[in-house]
Amino acid sequence: MFRYTKATALREVLVWAVALLTLLPFYFLVINALKPDEELLTTGSSTPPSRPTIENFTEVLTAGGDSNILLGLFHSVVITVGSIVGLVAFGSLAAYVLARTTARWGSVAFYLFLVAIVLPTQLGLIPLYIGARQIGLVGSVWGMVVLYVGTLMPLAVFLYAGFFRNLPRDYEEAAALDGASPARVFFRVVLPLMAPATGTVAILTGLIVWNDFFSALIFLGGSDSQTLTVSMYYYVGSLVSAWNKIFAIVIISMVPILAFYLFAQKRFIQGFAGGIK
Repeated sequence: MFRYTKATALREVLVWAVALLTLLPFYFLVINALKPDEELLTTGSSTPPSRPTIENFTEVLTAGGDSNILLGLFHSVVITVGSIVGLVAFGSLAAYVLARTTARWGSVAFYLFLVAIVLPTQLGLIPLYIGARQIGLVGSVWGMVVLYVGTLMPLAVFLYAGFFRNLPRDYEEAAALDGASPARVFFRVVLPLMAPATGTVAILTGLIVWNDFFSALIFLGGSDSQTLTVSMYYYVGSLVSAWNKIFAIVIISMVPILAFYLFAQKRFIQGFAGGIK
């Protein structure tokens, strides 16, 4: 029988304290995003607005030029979704082959993927930029998709391989006995069982792509295909003192990725519970 003790009460107080500390930045973010310009200069950053307004949101959403937030949001969504699809498709296939092969090269290739995870992407940014420019991928949304799929492939392979190695071969052998081809076994039997791993790969890589600023600035800066982070950078540069508008942009940039996490969090949690950590 459960007994509510002093230790239980202390743990609850600590949990609530940590939760409030975690939510504190969001509190400052929201209240300052709702402040009008004249109130921003006369009140402190921790003071709630006396006249909340959404004019800051409408102003940044209707802005044009290099700080076109809606266009940047659209490009970020396209790049993130395209990168996730490519990583799930190619990463799962590569990891399945590496996990199921008994040849020596499989272990060597897997450890090379691990080394690629440790190495920072910035080391190869200059040759990547030169190569992308030569084939016309600089300033292109699909060029960024190719870049992210290539640079995040080691992480996707590593996450998928851990699941494939723990998956019994009985399902594949039973499907093969029924006459299924290797491709059919993978797409109809194995991949659906990897839904927790797919959710984990999608969320982790999606967060990286969505929040990436440096690569997007190098490859898309000054073009018509700028992502939301690059558009926000130009907006901050032109409105360095208008923090209410800057915070409004931050909230806008948070909404899509939070919605995606809430949609896929069940698979994400299952992935960690299944041994991905």
